[in-house]
Amino acid sequence: MSLSKDKIKQLRQIGHGLKPIVTVGDNGFSDTVVNELLRALQDHELIKVKIPNEDRENIVAELCKLTGAKLVQRIGNVALVFKAAAEPNPKLSNLLR
Repeated sequence: MSLSKDKIKQLRQIGHGLKPIVTVGDNGFSDTVVNELLRALQDHELIKVKIPNEDRENIVAELCKLTGAKLVQRIGNVALVFKAAAEPNPKLSNLLR
């Protein structure tokens, strides 16, 4: 699934007001971080992830690969990632609120 330019623009507008939900520590990511990221993506569909200063691009690429999420935008140490839920919860989804 690739994102169109219009979809990316829409997701960036929604993501502008979001705060990071998942923070990757300086030691990198573990199974716990990946599980938390999967849970957050299932609940919210569009989330921000805070990443340590070292090797950001590789960490984001690996997290997206492990979760099946798409990178929408990365500015500094914050990445905006998206993964559509099979059955989104209107009370939790950042796209439906």
